[in-house]
Amino acid sequence: MVADVQPSDQFVFRYPCGGCDGFCHLPAREGRIWVGPSAPGSERVRTGAMASIFRGGLFSGHVAIVTGGGSGIGLATALTLGELGAKIAICGRSTERVAAGKTALESQGITTFADVCDIRDADQDVAFVEKAGAALGRATILVNNAGGQFPTTAESVSPRGWEAVVRNNLNGTFFMTQAVAKAHMIPARRGRIVNVIANMARGFPGMIHTGAARAGVENMTKTLAIEWAEHNVQTNAIAPGIIRTSGTDQYPPELVEMSRARTPMKRIGTAEEVAELIAYLASDAAWFVTGETWYIDGGAHLWGDNWIIPDDPRAPVPEIVRTLPDR
Repeated sequence: MVADVQPSDQFVFRYPCGGCDGFCHLPAREGRIWVGPSAPGSERVRTGAMASIFRGGLFSGHVAIVTGGGSGIGLATALTLGELGAKIAICGRSTERVAAGKTALESQGITTFADVCDIRDADQDVAFVEKAGAALGRATILVNNAGGQFPTTAESVSPRGWEAVVRNNLNGTFFMTQAVAKAHMIPARRGRIVNVIANMARGFPGMIHTGAARAGVENMTKTLAIEWAEHNVQTNAIAPGIIRTSGTDQYPPELVEMSRARTPMKRIGTAEEVAELIAYLASDAAWFVTGETWYIDGGAHLWGDNWIIPDDPRAPVPEIVRTLPDR
């Protein structure tokens, strides 16, 4: 995803950092920046089939739609599902990345449909789902991976920056989900939906726009687990922590290192690890699993500081509170 960053989108990160004053000064870049899984043309391509914990042919006869499938976690997921037998449909906003993803998938012998689609446009979603169905057959798996964001504080994010992230990460996810469910899953009474969100168990300071959007998707995941249970459609979400993809290179190195240091396992995860979890949730083995968010973050959501709050200046104590001991 490419976002327009406004001059007002300037910030000072209050992330804990050793060897400095406790504040990491990471100004946003004005102009157009890459946000999301990766910049185009920078993704590693496998030279052979990935070793998987799952049996070969697990997804034979299945069609999986993966949004943002041209790079990063999306491409790793598409490769994993495809190597396990699924036919794959990928989409994205970048013609270059979609084409690169299609080439990577077909190089592994995976039957692939790929097309450009802006998931924020519900009409484009419906058209993409129709074309994917005509090319591959009815989809039984949907992985909502497309999304993007940029670092900012709540007081400095512009209305345009807020709307860009919420439209993509929340609205687009719902529009694609609705299109796939109505056209394919509900009529067939069969479907698995996996939403890729983020680690926002304790809020998302430094990225309030995506925290709000991803929280909306998490609630949507729970709601659809109930509403669509009668249609045999299971919906789950995964919340990755810091994951090594070419996308991490688009963030300031200081921010990536702080995220690693505040992960209990003291390392950065891989896109392939995330793809394995998605494969489980997309499989029939997870038939009794629905409405849940699965964290894959090395325990980061359970531990550590994610935002420095300065001691001074302290807020004045309200008079009513100050006088309570005198009662």
